Amino acid sequence: MSACDSRLAVVGAAADEVAALIPDGVTVVRNERFDDGMGGSFAAGLRAVDADASAALVMLVDLPDVSSAVVQRVVAFARAAGDLPDLLCRAAFDGVPGHPVVLGRHHLEPAAGAATGDSGAREYLAGRAVRLVECGDLAAGRDVDRPS
Repeated sequence: MSACDSRLAVVGAAADEVAALIPDGVTVVRNERFDDGMGGSFAAGLRAVDADASAALVMLVDLPDVSSAVVQRVVAFARAAGDLPDLLCRAAFDGVPGHPVVLGRHHLEPAAGAATGDSGAREYLAGRAVRLVECGDLAAGRDVDRPS
């Protein structure tokens, strides 16, 4: 069972091949402008969130040691924090902000609008009150962009 009520996976390059790997129960969102950078995929995903959702959790695919335990901790924190539509929180690994990130409903469209190139939520989150959820005991949270 997922910690989230619904799950979306944004695909771009090689969309058909990647979509075929997505598990049942996960909605595939196609980002036709994937060549504009990761920000376009981030925005497409946020804009595809159900209208009645209180928040969205954003997770990257290139964080191999970030397990479901990290996601569950961040989701539990978000649900317990109260005022979910206004919340901004994210995992931290030894104090360093990382993923997953929870954006309350009121932040979805502004964050999607701020995403450009290879920047998803980075610029939007800068200078805002983002609550950190320490997860360094569960993972390192390192981004791995290459198979090696």
